[in-house]
Amino acid sequence: MDPNSVWLDANQRYLCAEFARIKDHLSGGAADASEPVQADMPHGAAPAIDTLVESFGLSSFERDLLLLCAGVEMDAGIAELCAVAQGNGQRRYASFGLALSALEDPHWSALTPTRPLRRWRLVEVNEETGLAAGRLRVDERVLHFLAGINYLDTRLQALLRGRIPTSLIAPAHALVAASIGQELEDRVPPCPVIQLVGDDTDGQEDIAALVANAHGLQLHVLRAEDVPTGRHEQEAMAILWEREAVLLPSALLVAVSDAGASASAIRLAERLPTLLFIASEEPLRLRRRSRCFPVHKPVPKEQKQLWEEALGASAAKLNGSLDGVSSQFSLSARAIQTTGAEVKASLASSGTPEVVLWQACRTVGRSRLDDLAQRIEPMANWDDLVLPDAQRTTLKQIAAHVRQRLKVYQEWGLATKSARGLGISALFTGDSGTGKTMAAEVLAQELHLDLYRIDLSSVVSKYIGETEKNLKRVFDAAEHTGAILLFDEADALFGKRSEVKDSHERYANIEVSYLLQRMEAYRGLAILTTNIKTALDTAFQRRLRFVVQFPFPDQSQREAIWRGIFPSDVPSQGIDYGKLARLHVAGGNIRNITLNAAFLAAEATKPVNMQHLLSAARTEAAKR
Repeated sequence: MDPNSVWLDANQRYLCAEFARIKDHLSGGAADASEPVQADMPHGAAPAIDTLVESFGLSSFERDLLLLCAGVEMDAGIAELCAVAQGNGQRRYASFGLALSALEDPHWSALTPTRPLRRWRLVEVNEETGLAAGRLRVDERVLHFLAGINYLDTRLQALLRGRIPTSLIAPAHALVAASIGQELEDRVPPCPVIQLVGDDTDGQEDIAALVANAHGLQLHVLRAEDVPTGRHEQEAMAILWEREAVLLPSALLVAVSDAGASASAIRLAERLPTLLFIASEEPLRLRRRSRCFPVHKPVPKEQKQLWEEALGASAAKLNGSLDGVSSQFSLSARAIQTTGAEVKASLASSGTPEVVLWQACRTVGRSRLDDLAQRIEPMANWDDLVLPDAQRTTLKQIAAHVRQRLKVYQEWGLATKSARGLGISALFTGDSGTGKTMAAEVLAQELHLDLYRIDLSSVVSKYIGETEKNLKRVFDAAEHTGAILLFDEADALFGKRSEVKDSHERYANIEVSYLLQRMEAYRGLAILTTNIKTALDTAFQRRLRFVVQFPFPDQSQREAIWRGIFPSDVPSQGIDYGKLARLHVAGGNIRNITLNAAFLAAEATKPVNMQHLLSAARTEAAKR
């Protein structure tokens, strides 16, 4: 028989026996009613009422008072006896005055706000008719606990979410969990606050869940933004949580994703004596004793190990593509476990293993980045890109750097020499329409990565500090997907730092400095495009790994662009590409002319001819 069912039956019998004893008290029955009945429970188990007594330090009178309040809800006979004892058929409820007169060893302090019954909100008092005559009600959460039903308080369910330990954890994180466990074993009460500091939010929760589980606790996660700001509401929440920490039992992790919410997390941390984890990017300054542990995303070598474990036998089908996945995408152990399960399910049905895995990784963090930047579906390939050989060679070098990062940085050890400058950044400079954005599309197509254009209007803010926050969200989200970030017209954002003459210039310089740091730290490829290279801050130019100058196309290059601009399905007639190449326009203008000419031909129900192109060229010239 299920051990839990055995305990539930025994607890129910014990509770009924205790209610019978309370009835004897109310009716002035046998003298031996003052002693609790003997519990006939499974070996090593305790009735729920005794757990409450031990956990909250209830006296014998407080114990019986709690049973009296519960009995009114669960036993109609007790409610009837309350009405008889109080001489009023309408008063079918417990009162403090009734308890003082009917129960053994009464003491007035039982209902003071500092005693357990009210301190932990085990009972509620309606004081409208006075403390002695007011109605006493057992808290619903406590009532169900007495009946053997244990669940998270409904008042906290909307704010907290449970987190169970994962079966897959990075080796470095397992060591952190072991260190925390040792710290807690050696602790002197109260427990220190455990601060998990770093960029791996999933890893922070996994470590906390692992530590909590090792100590027989559940883990619940609370967002710092959801901590009430009012002191009274925060105190009420803290009391409810302290009670839940005992009843469940459980530990709490407060996740600080926004620095603005750290103050609420700090106040809550100072208030709670129970086991508490704080997950944040930077350590919080607490008056209470705390210990900090670094928790960062698994390095590529660890990620490869996690992928092999998550995929199991399916890893053998990937033909060594795990190196590329591990170097390109920065995923947590939990994300790898979830994605690995999806990949195995997909491989069981159909699909090329390498493609299935790569596409699954691309979509992991895409939803976060889609809210912050514009995703561009790359359509162009190397054949569409008309550039001199030197520029094409540099672009191919950029692709090689992205592909071979794991081998060079980790296997060959170049990352051990310096942690700075490992990000891959490139500047594409040249006149408008010379192919800068198309080159970014070609790289995205070549590397099978998402390309995101950063919308400056949604990033730059006139409010101090907001631009850095917006950019931080972009870079953090992009780390998950390994996306290529395209800062179009970057001179508007990455302009020269100026001599500080007022506070606005000082904060503008801080924004540029912040961007310098994030560009160097970003694991993916970041591309800046500008029409005016000299407008960029010189510090950026020193830190750029590649600079590609996109020249204005000469006549032979323009002819090559014209010859490749029309898809094979476009009907055309009598087009003189040599004559078209004499038009002094860049590739972007050529595309506009071609598109306009196609619409003119479609409207006239004729193939595209030189007359349509002439008319479209005049329209384009008028724009210029």
